[in-house]
Amino acid sequence: MGFLFVVQSAALGVGLAMDAFSVSMANGLACPHMSRGSMGKIAGTFAFFQFLMPMLGWLAVHMLVQYFEAFEKAIPWITLFLLGYIGIKMIWEGIHRQEDQEAEELSGISLAMQGIATSIDALSTGFAFASFSLVKSLAASLIIALVTFLICAAGVLIGRRFGMKLADKAAVFGGLVLVVIGLLIFLDVF
Repeated sequence: MGFLFVVQSAALGVGLAMDAFSVSMANGLACPHMSRGSMGKIAGTFAFFQFLMPMLGWLAVHMLVQYFEAFEKAIPWITLFLLGYIGIKMIWEGIHRQEDQEAEELSGISLAMQGIATSIDALSTGFAFASFSLVKSLAASLIIALVTFLICAAGVLIGRRFGMKLADKAAVFGGLVLVVIGLLIFLDVF
C-alpha cells in the first residue's frame, strides 16, 4: 500500500461522496442554526456508511455473490424511496412550519436512512476490492470514509451559510434537493 494506493482510494472517496455532499448541504439548508456536534454527527454518519458499504461489498464477493446480484437491481428503488420519503417530509415540515418555529434537528433514523441511501452504490465498490486482502480493503474503506467526512462537513457548512440567507424557504429547498437526488440516482444520472 503505497502513495498511489492512497491517491486512488481518496479519488474513489471523492466520487462516492458526491451524493452524500449534496444531501449534507440540504441538511445544512434545512437547519441553518445547527450545532457543531450535529454537523459532526451528519458527516460522521455519511463517513461510516461509506466505510461500511464497500466492506460489505468485499464480503459479498467473497461469500455471497449470487445473493448480491439479485439485491443490486433493487438499489435504485431503495435510494429513491429513502431520499424521496425524507425529502417530502422536509418539504411538508418547511411549508407547515410556524414563522417562529425553529427547524428540528435531523433524527437519528432519518440520518441513518440518508447514510444508507447515499452510500448504497458504494456497495458495488467492494467488487473492485475483490482482489484486495482484508487489510488492504479496510485501508481503502477508511480512506474513503475520511474523504467523505471532510466533504460532508464542507457540505453542511455551505448549506448552513445559504440556509441562513434563505431562512423560511430553506427546509423546502433542502427537501426538493433530496427528492431530485433520489430521482437522479434512480434514473442513473447521478
